[in-house]
Amino acid sequence: MVICACCIWHLVARSADSGAAIGSQPGRASHAIETIARHDRRVVAAALALITLLAWGWLLAGAGMDMDMTGMDMDMVMPVDWSPGYAFLMFWMWWIMMIAMMLPSAAPMILLFTLVNRRSRERDAPWVPTAVFASGYLIAWGGFSLAATLLQWWLEQSGWLTMSMASATPWLSGTILIAAGIYQLTPLKHACLRHCRGPVEFISGHWRPGDIGALRMGLEHGTFCVGCCWVVMGLLFYGGVMNLYWIVGLAVLVLLEKILPAGHWLGSLSGIGFLIWGGSLLV
Repeated sequence: MVICACCIWHLVARSADSGAAIGSQPGRASHAIETIARHDRRVVAAALALITLLAWGWLLAGAGMDMDMTGMDMDMVMPVDWSPGYAFLMFWMWWIMMIAMMLPSAAPMILLFTLVNRRSRERDAPWVPTAVFASGYLIAWGGFSLAATLLQWWLEQSGWLTMSMASATPWLSGTILIAAGIYQLTPLKHACLRHCRGPVEFISGHWRPGDIGALRMGLEHGTFCVGCCWVVMGLLFYGGVMNLYWIVGLAVLVLLEKILPAGHWLGSLSGIGFLIWGGSLLV
């Protein structure tokens, strides 16, 4: 699924970007290409929406796993045989989940890059496909997915996760919630959130020309995105890694933190709530 989504993104974004470049060559661009060039942000927005829908669709379809557990106690602890194929599937699942959850909140930044990049091209700056910038996010989210996969392996092998990939003990549940609550209140969390909530400030202060510069910008901003919510994503080990209610709930929280005028206060309030919730499980 992710290969298909990435191909769609690359082709659509390349069409939008190259359309603007070709459109500047007299007598060479067709009317269709010129139309795409004039509406490149709409094309990129459509690509982002399509990739997001594909990612959510894959999760709803079971993320490539056999979800038929009829008659089985999902609260039972049963360590899984982590073959190389299963480990890769878990990494794939986390990566697609990150794309589904994080891409909507990253969309404003990607669209802003598309706009600034087009205006730079109009001043004869080097052409940089938007897909190169977006690839930086995929790398950052892939790094987090690898870490989450390793943590899941360790928790499962230690007998601390159930078959539903949720916490098997109250102390682990309480610890996860308290850790998330504390992190929501830290200066590091709010520093990362400021970068995510201020795409204009990030672009103006971190702009780098060329393909490598665009990739570095995407990777840097993608890392700030991960920094905003990496501990909160750990709450999936409490509610269940494949629990769609938790996945949707955390995705909404991440999005609202970044787009609401008082989003930074929402992060702090959720942190206090997680602390109280986690403390109640440990009492």
